[in-house]
Amino acid sequence: MSASALPAPLLRAEGLSVAFGGGAGWVTAVEDVSFDLPAGETLALVGESGSGKSVTAMAIARLHAAARTSGALRWQGASGGTSDLLALRGEALRKLRGREIAVVFQDPGSALDPLFTIGDQIAETLRHLRGLKAREAAAKAVELLGLVGIPDPVRRAGEYPHQLSGGMRQRAVIALALAGEPRLLIADEPTTALDVTIQAQIVDLLRELQASAGMAMIFVSHDLGLVAGLAHRILVLYAGQVVEEGAAAEVLAAPRHPYTRALLDCIPSLEGEPPRGIPGLMPNPLAPPPHCRFADRCALAVEACRAGPIPLLDVAPGRRSRCIRWADVP
Repeated sequence: MSASALPAPLLRAEGLSVAFGGGAGWVTAVEDVSFDLPAGETLALVGESGSGKSVTAMAIARLHAAARTSGALRWQGASGGTSDLLALRGEALRKLRGREIAVVFQDPGSALDPLFTIGDQIAETLRHLRGLKAREAAAKAVELLGLVGIPDPVRRAGEYPHQLSGGMRQRAVIALALAGEPRLLIADEPTTALDVTIQAQIVDLLRELQASAGMAMIFVSHDLGLVAGLAHRILVLYAGQVVEEGAAAEVLAAPRHPYTRALLDCIPSLEGEPPRGIPGLMPNPLAPPPHCRFADRCALAVEACRAGPIPLLDVAPGRRSRCIRWADVP
């Protein structure tokens, strides 16, 4: 199949930038982010806190009410037409959220209303998004709780969020997100508040749901190890910029940016070697350096790294790196 005959991606980000503030005090949190997300695939956004990964994800869901957002987010509608998500307003935007694009937030305690039972919250969402009658919505809520692996879903549907464990609350939030049968699920660090065993269960659940429903997924994490068996592609962000992109297996096996290598070194090894930290701090977002933003923390940095901005370089088919020394990354 020729490149021109390939189907359009479900989502195409073109030069997405997001700034917060006002007047002369605007701070750019995400700068010129571009990627394609085909239907049915998972894209992982990876980086430290403050890298811009969650800002990017929430911009796609149009959840930055006070932000200044530029670029384009080309969305392939179910009927085949393409629209720019950043141009949607009013009813068109309301129809998008929940039905087409749904979000799993990292803190299930904040995502669930403590005053209503789990079943009532899911049923209300079903009535709103899919027009189900009360009895049908209640039955479907129980079905969704079973789908996400909550034991005894009939009983759990009648319980309040505080009566569920952290892992079960996160499963309930996933069920809530699935209520509208979205074509894109955004999971914003959904395992942050969970222990390691439950983290693995939630990741396995998301992988199974993504595959069975055929939906696309954007998974936000600071942990490359966590996304290893989940993502098809990885986008590594640092200080608001994309620094590396590629197929997940290729990025994990042979990183092409020193920051990606540093993130991989933060993962404990099977040989018992302690994880290494990344020295230094991320640059001040109010005054980012005009050259490579990772240079001050990078062992490979040379004079040329501080001579000016570093563009994203095509280093192999489907691979990009914002590093002039990408071939020297161990």
